[in-house]
Amino acid sequence: MFGFLKTIFDKKPPVKERPPFYPIVCPYCFSKFNPDEVVFRATHASEVDEDYMLQDDEILNRYREKFGLAPLDDMEAVIHPDHIPQDNRLYSDHVLVGVIDGYGFETKKRLCPGCHNELPLTSGKFPSNIISIVGASQVGKSVYMTSLIHTLQNSTASNFDAACMPLNADISRKFRYNYEEPIFERGRMLDSTQKEQRQEPFIFQFVFKDQSQAPLTLVFFDVAGEGVVEREYLDLYASHIKNSSGILFLVDPLQIRTIREKLQINIGDRQGEFTDRYDEPRDVVITMFESFIGHQQNSKTDIPTAIVLTKSDMLEYLKEDDGNGYIKSNSNVFRNFVHRQYMNTDEIENINGEIRRFIERVDRPFKDAVDVYFMNTAYFAVSSLGSNPVNQQITGVVNPIRVDEPFIWLLNQLDYIEGRDE
Repeated sequence: MFGFLKTIFDKKPPVKERPPFYPIVCPYCFSKFNPDEVVFRATHASEVDEDYMLQDDEILNRYREKFGLAPLDDMEAVIHPDHIPQDNRLYSDHVLVGVIDGYGFETKKRLCPGCHNELPLTSGKFPSNIISIVGASQVGKSVYMTSLIHTLQNSTASNFDAACMPLNADISRKFRYNYEEPIFERGRMLDSTQKEQRQEPFIFQFVFKDQSQAPLTLVFFDVAGEGVVEREYLDLYASHIKNSSGILFLVDPLQIRTIREKLQINIGDRQGEFTDRYDEPRDVVITMFESFIGHQQNSKTDIPTAIVLTKSDMLEYLKEDDGNGYIKSNSNVFRNFVHRQYMNTDEIENINGEIRRFIERVDRPFKDAVDVYFMNTAYFAVSSLGSNPVNQQITGVVNPIRVDEPFIWLLNQLDYIEGRDE
């Protein structure tokens, strides 16, 4: 009898069989398709063959137009695999990765069939796990993205035997010159995204040194909270969230009226970067519901979502140790914590419980909306800079606090890393 019971309890869960290929989610236009639906960019041009002449790529330029980018000059032709004999199609791990065209030239430049942007090399061989960053205008998405990527590249990736890499050299240059250097080298704040601005996604990959481990794609797609009403652009934004594997949902404490009023009283002339108008956090949830959550089963989403309270350094002005205080002076919020090799579940549970209770107290309607529409959430508090800027200038050394913790929780939720007690 004992042997029978031991057999039951020692039984290991079945090992998931690796599928021959994975559906691809394009990190540019966020459309979803199978690997055999990709198209290719030719590696040569012909002046006499109409099919292989340099030509205008209408699909790619239409995509660029959405972001206010100039059209590209004539390019090499797009090759559809359907027109290529089976023997001239190249496969790797059951995934179509290249073709040999009618002139005998090989190309492995795989393009998304929906927007004709070049796909990551790992597309189709591993799950297309994309993490997106969402939040209202003025919430500090650009600053958080900059601080998060900087931290991932300089410390977090190394702590998990990985590297955080931009998808291409162009993204690397834009990120360094327009985001990282202004903040971390010159101590200068970024200008907020204006409603007429449209920014192409910033795409980074968190790549593990263990080659059997899938890379994780981090897509930053900034949308100004107000004024963006074009249906096509909003549909693109909805697809971006819908096809994500994880969401970083940013909430600025200044969006919450009770906090804003108390901070204005406590800080006075030292208030730094306050803005006249803020969108309520619940408004962002309503927009997400209208654009995609409402179309899901039971009108809920099971995408793991980290609710991230930004500018946590400003909560310093709310510290009270009596029973009526919003936050205590010994709060976890005010100290950094470094996770190495695994997610410390004790630390995550502590910060999640504290911020969940804090949000429930200061903005119950938002907390209730999250509970209704999101099935898997955890709450976090981060400071992208470590202090509140004054007149667009950061005083002292930029010292991010806990900025990578929501990302590490998502790594755990997506089975990239394990979680352990202290």
